[in-house]
Amino acid sequence: MLTVVGRGAGTAVGAATVRSMAELPQIPDPAAPNRSRTRLVVLFGGQSAEHDVSRSSARHVLAAADPDRYDIEPIGITKAGQWLAAETAAAALAAGADALPELLAVDGPPVDAAGVLAPRSPAERIVVFPLLHGPMGEDGTVQGMLELAGVPYVGCGVLSSALAMDKTKAKEIFAATGIPQVPWSSFSEREVRDVGIEAFATKLTGSLPFPMFVKPANMGSSIGVSKARDLGELVAAIELALTYDEWVVVEEGVQAREIECAVLGNAAPRASVPGEIVTAADFYDYEDKYFAGTAETVIPADLDLGTAAELQELAVRAFTALRCEGLARVDFFFEHPGRGLLLNEINTMPGFTPISMYPQMWQASGVPYGALIDELVELALERHARRSAKRRTD
Repeated sequence: MLTVVGRGAGTAVGAATVRSMAELPQIPDPAAPNRSRTRLVVLFGGQSAEHDVSRSSARHVLAAADPDRYDIEPIGITKAGQWLAAETAAAALAAGADALPELLAVDGPPVDAAGVLAPRSPAERIVVFPLLHGPMGEDGTVQGMLELAGVPYVGCGVLSSALAMDKTKAKEIFAATGIPQVPWSSFSEREVRDVGIEAFATKLTGSLPFPMFVKPANMGSSIGVSKARDLGELVAAIELALTYDEWVVVEEGVQAREIECAVLGNAAPRASVPGEIVTAADFYDYEDKYFAGTAETVIPADLDLGTAAELQELAVRAFTALRCEGLARVDFFFEHPGRGLLLNEINTMPGFTPISMYPQMWQASGVPYGALIDELVELALERHARRSAKRRTD
């Protein structure tokens, strides 16, 4: 069951966040006179194991995007990488948001990506919302294509997307910038195969205690993640992770609360009120995140004001360290008593499903779902204009 509780110890922090957002300039209305029309292209599906998560996220973005502001165009990407016109999703959207299914169909006739990304009139503006989770979507690949096409897009750029997707490289940068983390180790498939998986796992137990969490380095939504309590489970966990990626991250298991924070912005990012995941499972796995719905979500998290402010500051530091723009969700462990806040990871295209933390934390911070989409679009346009000015050759 998803539960959003009332404001507790985090109330003052939440109020301060809302006040600071109220001071920001109002987002221009694209529907106003003399304002160019914006075509919002929502990409969903994709080639990663998070294909179905993307289909669910996109459904809710389509439902919340304001048709008076945008010409909304859903484009599905198959697991083989083919772009389709998503006719079923478009027809359902035309019938009203309530007609949209929980999982959008990736169907329709094939379309040419170059044609989708080309303006259809001199006055039209295009913004792409790449609601693609995981590799071949959230890892800088699609972002690079959109950069080459010269099209504004929601979310982080090529560098930050690639760094955040690769947990090893992200952890190395966080370590270099002094952000506290859980003890961890990373290795390649070649290193494992050179000595044999059982010998490698045995050696690993000399540097990290049980339990350990084993993860593919380039994956999200807890796909391929296992908790290992002994050597046998560690061997099986490494084998599973290697089916998803050739690099693996292993982390020390901690008895800690799981606290998340949403970050929004470009040059001046700001943090939402924190939220807490209280999971009924052994850990917050894929099924619990998106389908089982047994986790309890507490927003704002019940933290003292000092801890909440520290977490928000660390979230913005992590966002800035990877040169993120637009949006990201930053996940922490809170070990108390003990080591306090420990950064877990950063997600540059977090889920947008009904039980996803990112939109819920902004809702609790005074930014409703529809307004969140509007701001993300404006951030995309601002970043594109700023960077385009630097590329001029005349």
